[in-house]
Amino acid sequence: MSGVSLVLRSTRVITPEGTRAASIAVDGGRVEAVLPYGAEVPAGARLVDAGDDAVLPGLVDTHVHVNDPGRAEWEGFRTATRAAAAGGITTLLDMPLNSLPPTTTVAHLRTKQEVARTRAHVDVGFWGGAIPGNTEDLRPLYDAGVFGFKCFLSPSGVEEFPELDQEQLGRSLAEIAGFGGLLIVHAEDPGELAAAPRRGGPAYADFLASRPRAAENAAIESLIEWAKRLGARVHVLHLSSSDALPLIAAAKREGVRITVESCPHFLTLTAEEVPDGATEFKCCPPIREAANRDALWQGLADGTIDCVVSDHSPCTPDLKSPDFAVAWGGISSLQLGLPAIWTAARDRGHSLEDVARWMSSGPAALAGLSRKGAIEAGRDADFVVLAPDETFTVDPAALHHRNRVTAYAGKRLYGVVRSTWLRGDRIVHDGVFAEPSGRLLGRND
Repeated sequence: MSGVSLVLRSTRVITPEGTRAASIAVDGGRVEAVLPYGAEVPAGARLVDAGDDAVLPGLVDTHVHVNDPGRAEWEGFRTATRAAAAGGITTLLDMPLNSLPPTTTVAHLRTKQEVARTRAHVDVGFWGGAIPGNTEDLRPLYDAGVFGFKCFLSPSGVEEFPELDQEQLGRSLAEIAGFGGLLIVHAEDPGELAAAPRRGGPAYADFLASRPRAAENAAIESLIEWAKRLGARVHVLHLSSSDALPLIAAAKREGVRITVESCPHFLTLTAEEVPDGATEFKCCPPIREAANRDALWQGLADGTIDCVVSDHSPCTPDLKSPDFAVAWGGISSLQLGLPAIWTAARDRGHSLEDVARWMSSGPAALAGLSRKGAIEAGRDADFVVLAPDETFTVDPAALHHRNRVTAYAGKRLYGVVRSTWLRGDRIVHDGVFAEPSGRLLGRND
């Protein structure tokens, strides 16, 4: 214990063994030990007492669209990671599209890394992209450190990142399975989408009808069959349709290597509350009805859903026109995911231990981030200090992502983030930020 530089103490420390009063000893940016609450502070160590505020492992968000470079007017590494830090997120993985260039070659990955290197307030890693024609780029990207590969089964919304048809999906997945990689999938079936009614305008009901549950269900069913056939590891992104939960649960029981995530907006918002023209609520797949939301919570509680991540997908305000057919689809929630989920979770009888599992250890396990996701010896000293019983009302002016459009404006949420710590350094405290100190992460780090 001679090298311990920090002891963070609280009556409520969320550990893999449960919640307890404890003192966390930090040495060299790692957790040295989780000690009894009243343990003696080693000589020379700084003591920070969080009182009755809860100390959770720093959140891990594996689904973030930073859009930098190329569309930095939508978002950027400096602003996205500030918002992440303010929301208790200490590690994020950047999606391969909506930036220019997309992360579909090693050269493109290096471009993105150079942009992020000096701007990140939190640790940042990268997904690669699987698109038509880049099968030969997948292994080099994997060797260069991407955590896996994202693909779309329906149009992505940007021309530089086309979707895979079934033949291309099989080819890419076979290549990725051959070197033990992970494919993460935007699963909506293009045939089901083409058959759905399409009407423009401000009516949310019309938009919802254009993205039916059947599109998700069919795509997930085909993905399960491919994973079975190839022995591949696959992950379903941003699950919205609760109808797919029995398919996924059955596949897991059969030993199919499939995991699934959902997002705060699907677990806390409902179609019934979306006003016409309020395209800040637009995302694809869409926010569905209250009964669907309740079924997703059951899937989260029983473990069918493995983790909760943001799918932070911002844009400039002009792209959120009141016509749901043409407005950009994406919800910005980096800073608000923790309080949004905690508010809903506490009402349903869940604990902060559950939240830490869904939003920290679960995403860390998905990406293979063995040093993240838990408060225990040997892990990075990444923490969020949360006042779980305090409330605040969401004010867009207080958000740190670049364009402060939010579906949560005016909502009263539980859980105030007091401070966020990265490898034993406090990177934000009561709204005051330290200089960027995040590191770029690779799959083998």
